[in-house]
Amino acid sequence: DFGNDRSPRKRGRGGPGRGGDDRGRGRGRGRGVSLRVGTGKKGRQTEIRQRRGTLKRKDRSKEKALKEERALERRTVVLPGEPMSVGDLAEAIGETPVSVIKFLMTDLGVMAAVSQTLDVPTCEAVAEGFGKVVAGEDDELDEDEDEDEDLDDTAMELGIAMDEDDPESLQTRPPVVTIMGHVDHGKTSLLDAIRNTRVTAGEAGGITQHIAAYQADHEGSTITFIDTPGHAAFTDMRERGANTADMIILVVAADDGVKQQTADSIACARQAGVPLLVAVNKIDLEAADPNRVMADLAGYEVLTEDLGGDVLCSQISAKEGTNLDDLLTKVMLQAEVLDLKANPDRDAQGVVIEARVEKGLGTVATTLIQKGTIKVGDSFVAGEASGKVRALIGFDGKTRYKEVGPSTPISVVGITGVPEAGDLFVVADDEQTARELAASRARIARERKSSSYQSGLMQSVAGIFAGGQKERREICVVVKADVQGAAEALARSLTELKLENDEAEVGIKVLISEAGDVTKSDIAVASVTPGTTVIAFNIGANAAAMDDARALDVPIEYYSVVYDAIESVESRMQEVLSPTPEGEYVGSAIVQEVFNIGGTGNIAGSKCRDGIIKKGSNVRVMRGDKILQESKVRTLRNFKSEVDTITTGDECGIGLLEFEEFEVGDVIESFVLK
Repeated sequence: DFGNDRSPRKRGRGGPGRGGDDRGRGRGRGRGVSLRVGTGKKGRQTEIRQRRGTLKRKDRSKEKALKEERALERRTVVLPGEPMSVGDLAEAIGETPVSVIKFLMTDLGVMAAVSQTLDVPTCEAVAEGFGKVVAGEDDELDEDEDEDEDLDDTAMELGIAMDEDDPESLQTRPPVVTIMGHVDHGKTSLLDAIRNTRVTAGEAGGITQHIAAYQADHEGSTITFIDTPGHAAFTDMRERGANTADMIILVVAADDGVKQQTADSIACARQAGVPLLVAVNKIDLEAADPNRVMADLAGYEVLTEDLGGDVLCSQISAKEGTNLDDLLTKVMLQAEVLDLKANPDRDAQGVVIEARVEKGLGTVATTLIQKGTIKVGDSFVAGEASGKVRALIGFDGKTRYKEVGPSTPISVVGITGVPEAGDLFVVADDEQTARELAASRARIARERKSSSYQSGLMQSVAGIFAGGQKERREICVVVKADVQGAAEALARSLTELKLENDEAEVGIKVLISEAGDVTKSDIAVASVTPGTTVIAFNIGANAAAMDDARALDVPIEYYSVVYDAIESVESRMQEVLSPTPEGEYVGSAIVQEVFNIGGTGNIAGSKCRDGIIKKGSNVRVMRGDKILQESKVRTLRNFKSEVDTITTGDECGIGLLEFEEFEVGDVIESFVLK
């Protein structure tokens, strides 16, 4: 029986039975013969692990790179490298014209129509704004050419897409002439003589501190004049005058010759690309020497006709009215050569010359219309300001117009906000579009200022950590002026002021620079930073602002001449850089030798230079112009004897409280606090 019980087990494991035979073959192959993975739970897990392992090991970098390349190809657009219309650009990047116009207005602050032309940088900015990669015909150009490209006239900078008028629609327009030159050379006096008015007599200090526009007639033709300041503080205003003019009359005094602002005016004319006419003024004076003036001008490559050049020149006397007709005739001759034309039958476009705030009118912008016709009721945008024309007032301040055409200076009433001098003035389709565009420009300007501030802050922090940087001290000011251009000019002049010594530097921080009277909000801003001064230039402060200024101890300083304002701030900077010590001066001693007395510390072997020094008196230790320490006299000895007072010529040993770092040459000053 025992053998019978064992036999089935043997057959079951490897005998001819179906189950035993299958299991035996399966196990045999599983031990290294068969390549088939078992179908059990462990076999399936092994198969899954092998599959996963294969996926991990597979190199998919080429496939990924191919996908990225195809995605880049889909996003890449080819631009021709030349100006394109808004419609053509929309088609090139696969967007609708409406989307492109909206992007231009909201993201770039540019007003454009479908048919208007955009410059290359603006086209590229739009394409990149829609997530495209720009590829153009000029991709292989040298980098130097890209760097030399002038971006000042792009639509992004101007805020409008420029378009060309149909030549058949152009009509002859009056020339726009800017009068430039050095201060006190007779620019405004010349304009007075031409207009038969007395403008100079009304200017503070007898100098022009605003940019202004006028018109005059000569032999039936109209000429528009722009008068610019000559003082160095008004460089920006001179540049704006040059950029808006067709030609420039350079006024040079015959008794003074070429000066710094004369040279600056020549540079402005060349940069603006407009022709020069020279007016040698004050030939009625005994010291006049016109030939010397023309020779000086030749040194700046300004060759007049008398010296064989092509620059028209007239020798005049604005005071006596000599040769003014000759000068105006040459202006009209130059205008004929330039063939000045504009299209009056279109929406107006111009440039803001000045902006100011007037009681009863609000913001008023003196604007030179360059093309088109502006009418009462037109909606417009000027820089970050917008509005609707409520009134058009002539340059005389009295005459009101319903509409004006090209080359006409006009004061526009109805602006929300205060535009900056030099902003482009453009009539918009409606008031809502103008407001949206102005808001977009204001946002873009804030973002640029924020980016610039962050960059400057990071540089300052990096300089501090690098070490070796001087202590930075700032004087904060609030600048308010009668016109925006004067506020900008004064603010720029103040920010350029810098004083420094071996250890510190002082600069000016302008918190506000605006046109209009001093208000409560200006005082509130000034009160936040201690020591802030409000500078009121040719304006006053309302009663509420004056009450707040007295309560918050905020000084308001009034000026009518730019020189005085700058000099006052410079003197205050000097005081911050090297403060005047407090107290009444009593006497001083110079350190001749330093002794170390055990248990007592360092004693300054000194000689009294003047006055007296008493034991226990207040003293300050000076090293050069720097105050090292303020202390009190602890010990005062004369020939080993403790004394109470030393006088002029006495030699002594001086010990101070909490100060021992004496050096030979230090000065110990004694003072009495009042």
